[in-house]
Amino acid sequence: MPELERAMEKLIFASRWILAPFFIGLLVAMVVLLFKFLKELLDLILNIWTTTDYDVVISILTLVDTALIAVLLLIIVFSGYESFVSRINTNDHEDRPAWMGKVGFSDLKLKLIGAIVAISAVELLKAFLVSQNYTDSQLAWKVGIHFTFVLSGVLFAVTDYIAESSKRK
Repeated sequence: MPELERAMEKLIFASRWILAPFFIGLLVAMVVLLFKFLKELLDLILNIWTTTDYDVVISILTLVDTALIAVLLLIIVFSGYESFVSRINTNDHEDRPAWMGKVGFSDLKLKLIGAIVAISAVELLKAFLVSQNYTDSQLAWKVGIHFTFVLSGVLFAVTDYIAESSKRK
């Protein structure tokens, strides 16, 4: 019976590699975002003389939004892979992010919700810049959704603070 138990434990432990293709898929999604970013940047440059100030700001906010989404994906890939699959061996490369390998699940949640709130704020700002294109109800929904993200972030932080406080006692 102990042999069967060890074999099952080895299988369960090895199953973490099932997650690797998900992380590779997120890296492919980052390449797609890069093309979207470059397209938006090229449109901005080529149309700089014919677009309104609002359109320029909307374009720049779209670039910021795309960059934030790419950063969010990278955080998920690095942290998720290191937390659940395997350590990333960078041989102490000088460009290794300081947080890499130190972000726990709790920290990952806070980084994710922080990035989501930032993305939501950019989207909300874009909507308000062209508010004439939205009904009051649509704008209210956008504000409500953003507020929900902010509230979720605060609740995650409070929950983590309480959990850490109880560990120290």
